[in-house]
Formats: sequence, C-alpha cells, structure tokens
Amino acid sequence: MVPVFVYSPDEERPWAPGAASRWWLHHSLVALDAGLRKIGSRLVVQRGDSLAALRRCIRETGATLVCWNKLYEPAALKRDARIVAALDDDGVSVEQSNAALLFEPGTILNGQRLPYRVFTPFWRTVEKHLPTLLTPAKAPRKLPPVPRSVSCIDIDDLALSPEIHWDEGLAQTWTPGEAGALKQLAQFSKHIAGYPTGRDRPDLIETSRLSPHLHFGEVGPRQIVAALRHSDTGAARTKGVDSYLRQIGWREFAHHLLFHFPATTNEPLDQRFAKQKWRRSASDLRAWQRGATGIPLVDAGMRELWRTGWMHNRIRMIVASVLTKNLQIHWLQGAQWFWETLVDADLANNTLGWQWVAGCGADAAPYYRIFNPVLQAKRFDPVRGYIRHWVPELARLPDRWIHQPWAAPEAVLQRAGVEFDKTYPRPVLDLGESRKRALQVYSQLR
Repeated sequence: MVPVFVYSPDEERPWAPGAASRWWLHHSLVALDAGLRKIGSRLVVQRGDSLAALRRCIRETGATLVCWNKLYEPAALKRDARIVAALDDDGVSVEQSNAALLFEPGTILNGQRLPYRVFTPFWRTVEKHLPTLLTPAKAPRKLPPVPRSVSCIDIDDLALSPEIHWDEGLAQTWTPGEAGALKQLAQFSKHIAGYPTGRDRPDLIETSRLSPHLHFGEVGPRQIVAALRHSDTGAARTKGVDSYLRQIGWREFAHHLLFHFPATTNEPLDQRFAKQKWRRSASDLRAWQRGATGIPLVDAGMRELWRTGWMHNRIRMIVASVLTKNLQIHWLQGAQWFWETLVDADLANNTLGWQWVAGCGADAAPYYRIFNPVLQAKRFDPVRGYIRHWVPELARLPDRWIHQPWAAPEAVLQRAGVEFDKTYPRPVLDLGESRKRALQVYSQLR
C-alpha cells in the first residue's frame, strides 16, 4: 500500500483552499506523515494535475488498484469522474468509499424520491437509518514500507504555510491531525451533558470544536457517533449526545443540499432572491471584516475569527445577519471572507450557513431571523465575558452599556476611557432603522 496525497488547488477553483485552510492542511499533512512513519510507511506527496500524479505513481509502483474516500463538492465530483474514466481506460481499478459523511448524498430522499429542502424531516429520516451504520474499523498497527523508488516532494514544497507569520493565534488554538482530533473528541465527550444549554454561550467552551478535524478527514462522523453513543450513560448525557448529533445532522444536510443543488455555491436556492439589489460599500465591508463596526458583539466575533481561524456558531449567525440584513451586503462577500479565514472552511457548510442567514436558502424564514446583536449579547453573553475578551478597549464599561456603548452616558464613557472614533469606532449603522429597511426589501421580494 502506497499512501499518496496530491495537492491540486486549480482543480478546486473557484473555491480553492483559503489561507487558514492551507495553514491547517500543512500541519495536518505533517501529522499524517509522522503517523504513517510510526507504523512503517510514509506519505507520498505530489503537486499538480491529480490524474497525471496518480499515473506517475502507478508507473513507479506497478499498482493495479487505486482507492480513495470521496469528496462531494461539485468540482471534486467532476474531477473524480474524469480520473475514474481515464484509469479504467488504462486498465487500473478504482474503489471509492464514503468516509466524510454518515450516508452517501442522494440516499436520503423524501417520500417522492426528491431531495429534502427542510432540515427537520431530513434529520428524522437520517435518525431512522443511524442503527444501520457500520462500526468503524480499528486503525492498522503496521503497514508495509513504501518503495524508495516512488517519487515524492517535501510537504514544505507545497508552500501552504504563510510567508508572513500571522498564524500565531491559530497555532496557539489548534492541534491539526488525527491525534488532535481524537483528543478533542475525548475532552468533549466528558462534558457533553452540558452541551444543550452551553452550546449557545460564546464565552464558554461548550462546543465540540471538531469542525476542522471533520473537514480534513482527521476524524469521521461515524467515529463520532460510535464514540458518543458508546459513552452514553444517564439522561443528561443522552440529551447532550442527541443535541450534538443533530448538529452533525446539519452538516449532513449541508452536503445533501450541495450535492443536489450545486449551483448554490454562487446562486440563491430560493430564486426570488436572485433579483435582490445588494449594497456595495467597501468601507462597511472592511469594517465588518476587521471587527470595527462599532457593534461590540459583531466586532468580538470578527476579531476571534481573525485571531484563531474560528468563530462560535451563534456568533457566525449574528455577524452574517448584520452583514446581509442590516448592511444589505451580498452574502457571497461574507462567504468568501469566511472561506479565506476559517480553519474549518467547508463549502457545503459555508454555503448553507450564509444562505440560511441571508434568507435565500433552505429552511429559511428571514422575517424572524434578523438577529439583534444587542439582545443576543444580553442573552448569550450574560456577564459580557466574550465581549471583554475580544474587545478589550470596552472592558471597563459596566455590563449595562458594554454591548451598546453608543447609548451610554458621556460620563460613563469617560470613566471607562472610551472615546468614539479614537479608542473605539462609532456604529456603522443604526440597528433599528436598518432592520426596517431589511424587512422592506424582503416584503418586496416576497
């Protein structure tokens, strides 16, 4: 067995990996190679056209079988179909398997044999099939050595790491690789009873943080299901496991939608929104990207993203709502920024999430989903710990005002050392007025 990785970003355009994803990929490959060497093998690294690289490896090894786990993004499906046809012409067998999802896209359909467009009935059907999942096999303890004659480049030659070292926060936050994934899963499993209530608190570490490990295949969803259900004892833990598996279901639903509606990476699923007129404001977009909107909860989330390559899911919804609803900036602008900065950037999840919040995707009801970041901060950052951590220039403001400093009396601002447009920006919008405009736009589209 010869383990091969081919880096071919041109085959993934227009959604080639962003900077944060490339950082993770570098360290994940290093970890994978080290793990293979411990059991007698090594990773063969190639760059360029995938078919050409595989044919070269086949010539050098005399291989008669090529195996891989499938990816389901539109570009990957087209590429793999081309490779399968070409290798078949060469007389080489191909075996494709599913490790990325619980079930193959296309196998979960409604009563009319059509794809689901609403999550809840989709998840009910998936839950019925969960008992049929095979238990993951144990990893091998030994593999045969890779012949020295097989050509290979160094992982560093892929130039995935940043030339300018902006990645300190990522390195302090994450441990890419299978070992890091399994350690994270074990830690989360210990505290899963608190997940149903804690998962909405960005100031607490109550979520799994497994999303980048899942995206890069360092752990699989069936492994997670098996691990959590094996440790499932007690009513509180059962509730926590069920609540978390529902989130795995959302990931599954995202891939289901992308498989059946591949154009949604750039176009709204709900075609009524194709005629929406979006605002163009480079200054507002940049303020949002840099965490300088003057809205503390939004700025906290965007700064967390820039520093760590990750953002709490509730905060993702809030910052996306402000961009698409209040600022009326196209959801693709936000999706592209997330794609560049998230370590867990996943095309299916990214597309579903942004269209869901923008109101133009599946399962969407925009009227009820204009998130108010002030009310959200009161409810889900009750002691304002999240805002104080990521927006320290406001840390001395009392809880009553820190999530809405524009409403604070001047004396309170002075005591806290807050001076608008010097220590902290004024809001780029009025939340109330911008909400009214968003509802007017939606009523016209409807």
